[in-house]
Amino acid sequence: MIQSLLIANRGEIACRVIRTARRMGIRTIAVHSDADAQALHVRMADAAVAIGPAPVRQSYLVGERIIAAALESGADAIHPGYGFLSENAAFAQSVIDAGLIWVGPDPASITAMGLKDAAKRLMAEAGVPVTPGYMGENQAPDFLAAEAAAIGYPVLIKAVAGGGGKGMRLVEDPADFAQALASCQREAASAFGNPHVLIEKYILSPRHIEVQVFGDAHGNVVHLFERDCSLQRRHQKVWEEAGSPALNAAQRDEIGGICTKALTQLGYLGAGTIEFLYEDGRFYFIEMNTRLQV
Repeated sequence: MIQSLLIANRGEIACRVIRTARRMGIRTIAVHSDADAQALHVRMADAAVAIGPAPVRQSYLVGERIIAAALESGADAIHPGYGFLSENAAFAQSVIDAGLIWVGPDPASITAMGLKDAAKRLMAEAGVPVTPGYMGENQAPDFLAAEAAAIGYPVLIKAVAGGGGKGMRLVEDPADFAQALASCQREAASAFGNPHVLIEKYILSPRHIEVQVFGDAHGNVVHLFERDCSLQRRHQKVWEEAGSPALNAAQRDEIGGICTKALTQLGYLGAGTIEFLYEDGRFYFIEMNTRLQV
């Protein structure tokens, strides 16, 4: 049983974790940069540790300082919240190696789901329907153009390490493919340090459906139903509705069952969000975030 919990985050998520931990009788420890010394999450926690200057790269993103703060303050566990180091497999492993409990998915799951192409292959093997496309290692422009033609236009070029709407290009005309590919690869290399892309069939009029899942250390996986995230601007979600008005009870059971079955097979631990496109009664897996979301 966790007696003392360090929250490696700030703001709203840190406050929420602190409130829940308090209800459970768990002592909480906040971390903060110099700029956040008087922040609400610091004042709410039972203890607080300074971890560096205001820039997050010198404080909240320095895993060694966070682990040192946990050991110094007598924490049993670290909760990463979302953002910052929440999907950093190396940090998760460092927490475990330090003899602390990592409140989140195991590092192997974070790594497996960290790249869109690897995640799609893994989910397809677990029986989850995926968007038709190419997810291989060959990144030669002529080869990718041939794959796009075989998939059939329109296609979507996506950075395998992408997120936040970056590293994505819709191509409707084969004549535009080479330019769109080069542009996408440049953006992917700049934003994520990885120029590799995948090609997938562009679903013309989909709904964007997310399913929230949780797995425990005893092999149990549950879902907490779905959210409809179809209202977006520049690939960023503007409005989310739970449950989705596009699904009936049978479809809701179907997608929830697909998710729990797949993650049980994969031995998933912790919170996660599985994202799908939905059109004409069919679901297509697009990615999974190995953390709390929304």
